[in-house]
Amino acid sequence: MKTAAQQMGRKAEELAIRYFTRQGFAIMARNYRYQRAEIDIIAKKNHLLVFVEVKARSNDQFGHPEAFVTPKQQALVRAAAEHYIIAQDWNYAIRFDIIAILQQNSNHPQLTHFEDAF
Repeated sequence: MKTAAQQMGRKAEELAIRYFTRQGFAIMARNYRYQRAEIDIIAKKNHLLVFVEVKARSNDQFGHPEAFVTPKQQALVRAAAEHYIIAQDWNYAIRFDIIAILQQNSNHPQLTHFEDAF
């Protein structure tokens, strides 16, 4: 049985996937793992590959979701992205984004997209 936090994270990832799909991106991978790192979403549009970290919080009492992407986590995502790029022989542009979701009102979560976040 998943915890409430895991369920919220899963719903946030689903929302982020719908958002990227509506923006014309193809979802290449979900929860891509390399060693100790995980990339929530890898999306592609034309010659751009986007590595996405999704952060969700039920409220902003302790800070906004995007503030919880630590430098250590950024480094892990970069390492996993490098592995993915080499494995896929990708020779075009890449970007690291954050999707921050506040779910204070579960019927209308607030999604904010930070392009080139790190």
